[in-house]
Amino acid sequence: MKNKIQNILIIIVLVISGCTPSISHKPLKPDRIKRVTQELVFPPFLPIHQQVANSPPKIIEVRLVVEEKEIQVSGDVTIQAMTFNGSVPGPIIVVHQGDYVELTLVNPETSLHMHNIDFHAATGALGGGSISKVKPGEEVTIRFKATKAGVFVYHCAPFGTMIPYHVVTGMNGVIMVLPREGLKDNQGDPIHYDKAFYIGEQDYYLPRDDEGQFKRFSSVVDAMPDTLNVMQTLTPSHIVFNGKVGALTGNNALHANVGEKVLFIHSQANRDSRPHLIGGHGDLVWEGGSFSDRPVTNRETWFIPGGSAVAALYEFKQPGTYVYLNHSLIEAVLFGAMLHIKVDGEWDDDLQKQITAPHAIY
Repeated sequence: MKNKIQNILIIIVLVISGCTPSISHKPLKPDRIKRVTQELVFPPFLPIHQQVANSPPKIIEVRLVVEEKEIQVSGDVTIQAMTFNGSVPGPIIVVHQGDYVELTLVNPETSLHMHNIDFHAATGALGGGSISKVKPGEEVTIRFKATKAGVFVYHCAPFGTMIPYHVVTGMNGVIMVLPREGLKDNQGDPIHYDKAFYIGEQDYYLPRDDEGQFKRFSSVVDAMPDTLNVMQTLTPSHIVFNGKVGALTGNNALHANVGEKVLFIHSQANRDSRPHLIGGHGDLVWEGGSFSDRPVTNRETWFIPGGSAVAALYEFKQPGTYVYLNHSLIEAVLFGAMLHIKVDGEWDDDLQKQITAPHAIY
């Protein structure tokens, strides 16, 4: 109590004498901050970035262009998709906590819909959705401060039924906000990833004709009535990673090496998911995608509530082709929610070994 009274008296004296006490953590003025343009890339890859911030907070300029187009889902099955920068999911944005994100959203005049963007990482009503609405032939620039560290979904959220329609036809992505000092493990020690991949899980609701064949439409407007009817059943026709069945399997598999620490960033903008790495684990899993909380360890399967993202890190111990999937196995095997990771390196018999080859028992 005595110290508190002394501090109050000191402040009174300073004010009377025309001095003001110094105040730390003053808000930064964006017009005085260094600007950096981030070149976004197609998922599953991440833009060039530093894991540990090497300078004071910056303004990170990014540009997303709406593209309404037909994309292949599987074989000759297509969807009239709505996308950010032409991919499903949209590209991942990477910044550090305290940085400002300055987004230019472009809606070409060839579009048939009004669009906007809701950043789950942003603070304020509608996550920027109310100030980012653009009609065909318009562009808008908004800015928000990345105050929370973690991985966060962004998506188009225009109004009413258009919100789910735009999301389930592809308009969603992720922003990763790293702590300025980088990631830390469950003991609070710094952790570095050697590679990082972004997996955007997407549920589609494709209509069928009277013969059970998937319909093909000429535009997103043409597809909307029938698609809404399927959406109301809450039963997807496809559940895929990165836009299409097999987008990250076979010849499209991801690659890593034994001994590499790989960060998996996984989002689901609309439904729950349960990622699992067959033959591996979540060494560190940031539940809810929050980097401000200590990660949990050694998870076999982790959970993504619909409308969120999660980050999980694993150090590969053995070579081979791994399967990473949604462990709702029906959704993985029958609907398409899986990928492959080919890992190179030396086999360790101490971790796993076949004792006898298959042989007849009669």
